Amino acid sequence: MLDYKKLIKNRELRLQLIKLLSFIPSAPYLKLVYRIKTGKTLHLKNPVGFNEKLNWLKLHEQHAEYTQLVDKLAVREYIRAKIGEEYLFPLLGSWDSFDDIDFDALPEKFVLKCNHDSGSVKLITDKTAIDKAELKTFFDRRLAMNAYCLGREYPYKDVKPRIMAEAFMEAPDGGGINDYKFFCFHGKPKIMFVATDRATDVRFDFFDMDFNHLDIENIHEHSEKAVPKPACFDQMKALAETLCQGMKFVRIDLYEIGGKIYFGEFTFFHGGGFYLFNPPHWEKDLGDWIQIDT
Repeated sequence: MLDYKKLIKNRELRLQLIKLLSFIPSAPYLKLVYRIKTGKTLHLKNPVGFNEKLNWLKLHEQHAEYTQLVDKLAVREYIRAKIGEEYLFPLLGSWDSFDDIDFDALPEKFVLKCNHDSGSVKLITDKTAIDKAELKTFFDRRLAMNAYCLGREYPYKDVKPRIMAEAFMEAPDGGGINDYKFFCFHGKPKIMFVATDRATDVRFDFFDMDFNHLDIENIHEHSEKAVPKPACFDQMKALAETLCQGMKFVRIDLYEIGGKIYFGEFTFFHGGGFYLFNPPHWEKDLGDWIQIDT
């Protein structure tokens, strides 16, 4: 019998088992992965909780246009048309393979990442010090992955994997930049969280739309420091609302640097639909905001 508690704590065991089970049809696969990751049963016939409903949406709300929105290269054209070029990080180049990258043409500092997944980000602060062999191994592996396979997040299934480079952006004080992630339900941002201390020990702090701190914990602990309200918070809310129209749920990620807002990404399945909220009542409270017809 599977020791779910052991699997939940052991990331490598979890990933190995999930890969072995990748041939299973989506509904039973999601139920099994949900059990492995959360230790709980995934109810798909009558979903109630937030993460249950996210997994239901994977199976029943498959919109072809979402493929462009999760593609970090293709989405740039959408953002350009929807809210404007000024909200995009400067793009330095994009390539089909690591071997195509002309490092001589890139600045000393830049960000290298893939367009088709989550987490394949390398912050290059001194290109003369990079280990190209190590970078190549990393990106070759990422390019070979289809992000759809692990979480059955259908928008990623047909994204063509590429590598892209963006300008390295820093806060005016030289520190890290904060991530502002808005949870939008049926065209309205309802709550958001700020991701801080990414370079050391990332923390998530949740807020309502008046920037009142909420007791929610999810994936990461709260910051030990007060998280200040950005001066452009109202503009962020307005942008998130513009971008989330017509969607039952989407997370709109934005950055603020020196008072200027930049678009991050669309995330349709926060945490892949596998990270429960605490206190537990938030699972139902957030789930109640997603209206579905089962």
